[in-house]
Formats: sequence, C-alpha cells, structure tokens
Amino acid sequence: MLHRIIDVTLAHRWLVFMGVFALLAGGGYALYTIPVEAFPDLTNNQVVVVTDAPSLPPTEVEQLVTYPIERAMLGLPDKQEVRSLSKLGLSMVTIVFDDSVSMYFARQLVAERLQQISTTLPRGIQPVLGLPATAFGELYQYTLTGPMSPMDLKDLHEWVIKPQLRTLPGVSEINAWGGQTKQFQIVVDPALLEQYGLTLHDVAQRVEANNTNFGGGYIEHASEQYTLLGGGRAVTTNDFGNIVLSSNRGTPTLLRDVADIRIGSAPPEGATLRNGETVSGMVIMLKGENGKRLIERVKERIASLRLPDGVKITPFYDQSYVIDGTIHTVEKNLFEGFILVTVVLLLFLGNLRAALITAAVIPFSMLISFLGMRLFGISANLMSLGAIDFGMIVDGAVVMMENSVHRLSEQHGQEPPLESVRHASREVARPMTFAVVIIIAVYLPILFLQGLEGRMFRPMAITVCAALVGSLLLALTMVPMLASVSFRRGIAKGRTHSGEQRWVEALGRVYIRVLTAAMNQRILTTAVAVLLLGAALTSLYFIGTEFMPKLDEGAILVETRKLPGISLTESVAISKQIEQRLRQIPEIADVVIKIGRPDFATEAMGINEGDTYLLLKPIDTWTRFHTKGELIETVAKELDNIPGVAYSFTQPMAMRIDETISGVKADLAIKVFGQDFRQLDALGQQVLRAVSSVRGAADAQMEVTSGVAELSVRVDRSALARYGLNVTDVEEAVSSGGSGDLISEVIDGPKRYTVALRLPQRYRTDPDAMRKIVLRAPAGEQVTLEQVAHIQVNRGPELVNREQGQRRIVVMSNVRSRDLGSFVAEVRSKIDREVSLPLGYFIEYGGQFENQDRATRRLLLIVPIVIALISILLYFTFSSAKLALLVVGNVPFALVGGVAALWIRGMNLNLSACVGFIALFGVAMLNGVVLVSSINQLSQAGYPSREAVLGGARRRLRPVLMTAFVASFGFIPMALATSTGAEVQRPLASVVIGGLFSSSLLTLLLLPVLYDWIFSRPKK
Repeated sequence: MLHRIIDVTLAHRWLVFMGVFALLAGGGYALYTIPVEAFPDLTNNQVVVVTDAPSLPPTEVEQLVTYPIERAMLGLPDKQEVRSLSKLGLSMVTIVFDDSVSMYFARQLVAERLQQISTTLPRGIQPVLGLPATAFGELYQYTLTGPMSPMDLKDLHEWVIKPQLRTLPGVSEINAWGGQTKQFQIVVDPALLEQYGLTLHDVAQRVEANNTNFGGGYIEHASEQYTLLGGGRAVTTNDFGNIVLSSNRGTPTLLRDVADIRIGSAPPEGATLRNGETVSGMVIMLKGENGKRLIERVKERIASLRLPDGVKITPFYDQSYVIDGTIHTVEKNLFEGFILVTVVLLLFLGNLRAALITAAVIPFSMLISFLGMRLFGISANLMSLGAIDFGMIVDGAVVMMENSVHRLSEQHGQEPPLESVRHASREVARPMTFAVVIIIAVYLPILFLQGLEGRMFRPMAITVCAALVGSLLLALTMVPMLASVSFRRGIAKGRTHSGEQRWVEALGRVYIRVLTAAMNQRILTTAVAVLLLGAALTSLYFIGTEFMPKLDEGAILVETRKLPGISLTESVAISKQIEQRLRQIPEIADVVIKIGRPDFATEAMGINEGDTYLLLKPIDTWTRFHTKGELIETVAKELDNIPGVAYSFTQPMAMRIDETISGVKADLAIKVFGQDFRQLDALGQQVLRAVSSVRGAADAQMEVTSGVAELSVRVDRSALARYGLNVTDVEEAVSSGGSGDLISEVIDGPKRYTVALRLPQRYRTDPDAMRKIVLRAPAGEQVTLEQVAHIQVNRGPELVNREQGQRRIVVMSNVRSRDLGSFVAEVRSKIDREVSLPLGYFIEYGGQFENQDRATRRLLLIVPIVIALISILLYFTFSSAKLALLVVGNVPFALVGGVAALWIRGMNLNLSACVGFIALFGVAMLNGVVLVSSINQLSQAGYPSREAVLGGARRRLRPVLMTAFVASFGFIPMALATSTGAEVQRPLASVVIGGLFSSSLLTLLLLPVLYDWIFSRPKK
C-alpha cells in the first residue's frame, strides 16, 4: 500500500502539484475564516434558569421557586450536575450537561421541563433561560460619562446605545450595571387614604384599570374600513394624577389627592464606581462566535454612535488585548520555531534544497491542521496553536528526506536519481508511517480528558493530530515528488562528503567508540540508566503539583466582600474608600468597581460584594515593583486598612471561569453539605480555622450566608378573621412599604418603565413606622398592621446555596508561594483531625483541585490502555513481541530529562507538563522505531548481532539526532517566552526539551545495548 502510494506519486507528479495548490487554496480559506480567541472556551456545557421573585426572602425563594425547578431538572438525560442559588428576589438554577450535548438541545430540554412545572410556581413568577453565552463571552466592558444625570445616562444607555449594539451579529446581550433606572412612583400617604376611606388595594386596582389602550375591531363607512383604536394609556405623571379613585356625591377623589406621583429611581441591585457613581455596560458574545472580530465590530459601532454632547463611552475591559497578546505569543513562537527547525535541518542535511523541501512540510501541514480545526469547530487560540512543535511535524519528512539524500549521494552515477528517491522512500516508508501513527496514538489520552482539562487540551490534540496526519501524507507524496524534481541530476558524493558533513562523520566516530564501550559494559550501562530512572521517579514524590500554571491576563481583579446585610448606600461608601486608596498607587492607571448584580442576572453577587478592576500602567514604566505579585502585596496592605472588608485577588477571565464552572471563585473550595443553617455555619468556621493555619493559604474566607437583618411580618390569622381581612391585604401593605409594589407599566414608544406603588420614605426606613401602616377592613374599620401581624427583627440567611439536592456552605482559599497538591493534602489531613462531622453532613473538595484530581485519575486510566495499543502497533511493525517491548520499555527513560527540567526551572508538575510528557513519549518512540528498524534490517541481512547493532546505530545516528534536535529546537521559543499566555506553554516545552536530551542519549546508547544483549544470546 505505502509502496504503491510512492510509485503513483513519482509516476504522476503533476497530480501531486495540483493537490498541493488545492491544499493551498482550501487551507488558506480555512485560515481566513477560522474564529480567533485568546483561549479555548473552558466553560462547561450549562443552562442557567433565572427567576425574578420580587420581594421574596431567600428561604421563600428556595422553597417556592428554586426547589421545584431543581427537582424538575434532576431527571434530564446527560445531566452531570444541578446546583442552585436563592437570595432576595432571585433564583438561579444551573444545569450542567455533558459536553457532547448541543447547547440548543439542552436549552430545549430545560424549557420543556419549565413548561411542565409552570403551574406549580407562585402567581406572576416566570422563569427564563439564561443567555446562550459563556463566561468567555464577556468581551467588552465600558462606562458612560457626561453632563447628564445618572438617570438620564441610564436611560440613554438602555434605549439608545444598547439597541444599536444588540443588532451586531454575534452579540447575545448588552448588560447594564449600576445607574438609576427610571420608574414612575406613586407615593401614597396612608393618612390621606384613611381620610378618603381608601386602601392600597383600591389604588392599585384603579391605576391598573386606567392605564390601558383598547381596540374595537373595525367599522365600515362609505366603502372604507375604519379600525377602532382606543387610547387610555397614561404616559405622564399628570395622566396618573387625574385617575379617579372614588366619587362622593359627584365629587371625584383623584390619585393626586392621596399620593405624590413622581419620576424616581427603581431600587437598584448594584452600582458602578469610576471617579464617582456611573453606568457600565457589558457586551456578551453568543457562544461560538469570533471574539476578535466581534470586538472590532463593537468598536466600529460605538465610534459611529451619535451621542449627546459631552457623553463618552470609555472602555475598562477589552478582551482583544488578551487575544492580541496571546496571538502575538503564538505567532512569535511559531515563527522562531520555524527558523530554528530550518537551520537545524540545514546543518544536519548539509544541503539547502533538502532542508527547504523538508521545512516546506511545516506550512502545508499547518494548512491541513486548519482544515481539521474548521471541521471540528476549533478556534485559533493559545492552546490549539501554541503547543504545536514544528520539529515533531517534520519528523516523518526528516526520515524520508535524510534517507533520500543518503541514497542519492551513495548511488550517484550508479542508478537514475528518480530510482534512488523511489528506493529510499520505499525503504523507510513503513517504519516512518508506523512511527508517525504511534505519535498520533500517543495523543489519544488527551482526547479522552474530561471537564475543564479536556476543553483546554483537546483542541491542541486535535490540531496536532491533524497536522501529523498532514505531515505523513506530505512525507509520502510531496517530499518524494519535490526530491525527484530538485535532485533530478543527483547529488555528487563530494558535495556532501559521502552523504554527510565532516562534523557528523566525526561525531559518528566518537559515537561508535562510546557505544562499543557501553556494549562491553552492558550491565553497568543498564544499571546507570535504571538508577537515573529510579531517581527521576522518586523525585516526583517531592515535586510540587498543581492543576495548571496561572495565566497572566495582564490585569488584576480584586473581589471584595463586606458584611452581609449591609445597605447599598453603605456598600458604595466603603467602595469609594477602596477606590480612593487604590488610585494613590502610581502603578495603577484607573480603578473601576462593580457592586451587586447587573440588570439581567448573569451573576448573583449581593450588594455586599464587589469586583474591583485595576487597570495597570505598562509594566516597563513601573519604578517600585518588578512583578505583579509585588504590586498585589502592596494593594493587600492598603486594603487591610479598611475594616469590615474581606478580599481576594484574581483576574477577570479566571474569576468568571471559576465561578461559572464550579460556582466558586477560588483555587480550593471546601464544600460542607447539610440542612441546618446554624450547624453548617459552625462547621464552616471550624474548616476555615483549619485552612487558615496551613502554610500557603491566601485569601481564606467562608462564604457568608447568614446574619442578615430581617423584619419578620407573621400574620395573626385569628386577627385577620376578626376583621375580615386576607393575607393578600397584608402582602400589599408590606410590599408597598418596602421596595414598592409593581402595579403597571408606562409605554412611551419603544421605552418601557415600571409603575410602583410605594409608601413615604419614613415607612421604608423605620421598622416601627411599618407597624403603623393602616389597612381598611370590609366593614370600614381602620386596622394597623401590628394589630393583625406579629412584627419583629430577626437574623436570617443572606443566600441559600444548594448542590446535589442539599444545602451547602463553602470555605474558599487561594494558594500562594506553594503548590496546590501538597497544600490540599495538608488541608485534608488537618480537617480530618480537627473537624468532626455530625450524621448527615459531609465534605467535598472542589475548585482547581477538583480539576487536577479528575485529570490525574483519567490519565492513570487511559495512558496504560494507550501504551498497550501502541505495543500492539509495534508488534505488527516488527512482527516481534521482543522488539515491541524493547521500544516501549525505552520510553520511560525519557522521564529522566523531563523531570530534571522541571526541577531546574523550579516548576510544578501540572497538566501542561503531563501533556509535555505525552508529546515526549511520541518522539521517543519514533526514534526507537527508526533505530530498531535499521538494526533489524542489517540483522535480517545476515550480519552478526554486534555488527548489525553498530552498523544500524551508526546509520541512524543522523536521523535520530535530527528528530530530537528539530523537536527540541521547535519548543525553545515556547520555553523561553515571557509574553501573554507563555505561562501555560513553558512547562510543556521545558519537559519536551529536557526529556528529548535524556531520551536521545538513552535511545542511542541503551537501546542498542539491550538489543545486542537480548538477541546475541545463543539459541538453546
């Protein structure tokens, strides 16, 4: 089969030329249309059900809204997890599906279940699905400034800016944060209501009945049809003021007689600070769209907006900077890698044309990988392109070209160059193909990774495998074709010094002497290799572990938490202090603080929580600090001076990923499950003390879920019965005395404003005043609220978190100056000793540690299976179990250099390094296959074992060194990079470079020694 491919290629070279041009066109189109992102979308496949439950406290939201929705979702197919959050007026239920489920199909399943339970939810409660977007879709954030009131700015954003940005293709939503939302407010005076014999219920009914348009169908007149349209909708405060509430002896009582009708601000759920309170907006991208191009369209649309004089849109978070930074890192590393690989090829092949032909495989293989990325829906990002090693891609072509150059030189003048290329290509086609297939098989474990680690590295594996398949096809077709054309006159022996350069010949003589000595001392050689391997494996026990190195986004985000139950006014005041202190640090260019949650609940922060964005000046302009870590220490000291504030440091994308995937924003999350709030709180405090005492704990804190002041109004049913009142009468009074009862809507063209029924300010700020709210009984009696209800101040939960059908509380901690693995091990040991769990309560560990643990267990399962499959492939390659085991047994020795590289560079063992070991094993196996095949050919030709080993090893010295050098040199730019995204690449590249050093050394020495040892034994 392989020989046939080579023969057809050389017989019909014009077909190959046409195929190459077709690949150039198709791959170029794929490259132009492929989405560009900073990183692959790491968020899990989830659907969020968001339900506004106005005025309901957290426990009621949990019982009446969250629990029915949560229970309905438990039986969905391919569901992995259901978790929920209930807080004042809001329920969020997150359903996580398997990654194989289509997002829109998952949304359909959830929508069907919501339809089934719609009748069981409280009246007026309507769950909606969250946005078809992910945390990575929060591309662009900005604030509005200008000579306008906060309410007018919010109105401008809501009805002018937002609609125009939403029309852009790829935009899922434009969310707003902070500002004052315009609302028509009817502030009723209870004393006047009592005077006119009216109730709040009467007011609500009259307003609703007098704020509507209507139609009457049509009439026909004079051969023409007239549409009947009635207009009764109120659009101004005067319209509302003239609504008739009652009439006494022909004298109407108007709404303005008992209430102050005004335009005010709806009770805010959050705020934005940037040199004072302002309005912020966020562009959220539809899942799967091209982030870079969407940001460009957003900027173009903003620039074209016609805004009032003085109004400016100022960005404070632009993901395109991260995208451009990572793409620059990838482009720089790939270009430098290409140059280094080409130089190595030229040095070893000693022929410019041969080096250029081999290097040409790189761009054409990349075009094939782009086609594969388009086929599988993979974007161009740091992971899909940043870990490609050009040296590995050209390994097959190196073997093919090196053998062709050697035969062309050796057989110059003895056979036609075309036949020399044909024979040389046939000779190495089978071992080269199997070696490349084995490299592809080595990447199979990455394809089987799950969760976050799968979404992170699977694109890389698919891209690399596509490039390797392409390189194999090109090595079997394009390389022989170009070699036959470029060397149609052959290669004179003198041109390459018997096919090799002088330094390679000198190196070969030294190698043979060393190899002979090693074979003569085979026990010592093997013992030294085993000792080195043992030392490397033993050192792994002491090396630090983590899930992934932290990616530097070039920004800092400070999450602040104040005491639960704090008012929004006080929360804003404290945040202003934080802003003022941080602005005094010279390295910080600007500060933006977002408090609470946005208008559409894409997240559920309380008003006691805030995200502080620190916009940094270029690091080369810093004078006091050299790293972000030093700056963070200074910021932490400044925040320590503000009492009542807990804080943690993260980055914008990292924070949203952690929160979206696990519901927790920390490296380590310790979840305590149970039912009783007090017991959970007590256990959480014990766990927090244990975690805080462990070295390396940073920003340790407990999720504060209780301690919020509640004004409890419990109806006295006997009193209600005595006066003939209903619970709904009390409900209307309490709602109006609080945030306001939404009773209608004002429609002004495209604009929509709510109409709220409220009591005067004195009732909404004094618990005692609430007791004096008057209700009117059916018989006309005036009854105060305290006469029909028990009113008292209590402390209750601020939010209720549920997971696995149970309530939970979370203790969170980040890790600094220590690896995550050993930190978690010590935390677990300490908690097991110091925390005693009652019956029915249990602890789980999550956050980044959860991802690390899952990835480790998955690799321990898949890697042995893949090694077994590779052993079978090797058996079919050599038709010998001994030779197959010999090649596989040589692979672990590649660990020696990889582990040494981690120790030398002070890196932890993380998933990136593990992927580096996987890639390393592929190259090690290729070298082993090439070397053993060469020795085997001489052995089968009748050479004695010792001569076959020495001759085969010497013959394959150059290709083995070439594959090792091009693979390691291709990774050097990644190992040394310091730009955006380099943190993820460095462990992988360092492991490959170090491992290839030890692997090549042991392949060239240990493998021949073992071959001679095994096959030189006399037959019994």
